[in-house]
Amino acid sequence: MYIQLKASRARSMVWLFVRPLLFSLVAPLVIANQPSLSFNQLGRNGPSLSGEQLFSLISSEYQYFSSVMPGREEPSMLGLGAELATNIRFDDIRSLLGAELPGLQTYHAHILVAGDGTNFTNLPIESSPPMEVLLTEREMAQEELAILNEEKVKTPVTPHSKEAIFIYHTHSYESYFPLLGLENMENASRASDSKTNIILIGELLGNKLEENGINTIVDKTNMGSVLKERGWTTSRAYTVSREIVKSAMGGVEKPAYYLDIHRDALRKDQTTVSINNVPYAKVAFVIGEENPDFEQNAAFALKLHQYLEEKYPGLSRGLIGKQGSDVNGVYNQDLTPHSLIVEMGGVDNNMEELTHAVEALADAISDYYWKAEKVNGEN
Repeated sequence: MYIQLKASRARSMVWLFVRPLLFSLVAPLVIANQPSLSFNQLGRNGPSLSGEQLFSLISSEYQYFSSVMPGREEPSMLGLGAELATNIRFDDIRSLLGAELPGLQTYHAHILVAGDGTNFTNLPIESSPPMEVLLTEREMAQEELAILNEEKVKTPVTPHSKEAIFIYHTHSYESYFPLLGLENMENASRASDSKTNIILIGELLGNKLEENGINTIVDKTNMGSVLKERGWTTSRAYTVSREIVKSAMGGVEKPAYYLDIHRDALRKDQTTVSINNVPYAKVAFVIGEENPDFEQNAAFALKLHQYLEEKYPGLSRGLIGKQGSDVNGVYNQDLTPHSLIVEMGGVDNNMEELTHAVEALADAISDYYWKAEKVNGEN
């Protein structure tokens, strides 16, 4: 018995010295193989800490902070600990159910800058039409076509900018019920068409930018046809549009800005606003948070949002960031720091509302572009 106890003690002493040695050898190897974690990644991927919570955490270690800010109400450390442990935010039910229920996939969207009336119940929604629907070709409703043709006859100013704005449409099949002559449709995914679709809005935006002297290229690729040829579903649309953007970037005159024009699947009450008795389709800016140019793309979108807020109050729905397993999270925006998704209205907006929105957006883009050109010229 004595011999066994002595042997057990010997093993314990050996392990006492060996364990720190093993740790010192293994830890550097583990750390070296870990991906770097930036402050921005920590802020976006970690639990959402308020200023009160962060202050409380710091002051728990450094009492000086508490002494210089007396009277501050202490947040619940129990609640904060539960949030840190579970990543469930008790003020946001989406954090509990978003990963479990398909209908709450907007949990992966974050309101970076809120426009008037924007909240988590009306964040941009993507509709996913079946292939047979997005390949349908329908003529444009006559009254809507008349408004579009009236805009097209305006003589554009000869562009004199050196660099171009590139407009493309990852979901080119996205359309609007009024343009298709359809009313009271409940299924938003039915607002899809291979002929009468979002490309018309992209072309109109291109015309307006050229009226403002900005050289603009509008890609008109029929994404539905390309996806069908490759045997892909709509989930691969961004793979195709990435090829389109890369091709544009490899041209002789590389575009400076890239705009992916979309249509939201929300209904009219969420995507329409009246400004000075003029109806507008609302505009939203979507930024992928899973790319290294996130901050620059967000800064670009913020300038456009601020212009619209000043000149067309209520038009912009704000800046929406997206990341997570159920969304793309990049949207080709890693290719350039001046790239955005722009949601132009929703499924129920008509050409009059869309035309006014396009004019306002063209004003915002032109203001940003020419100010940037002036700064570059001065430098």
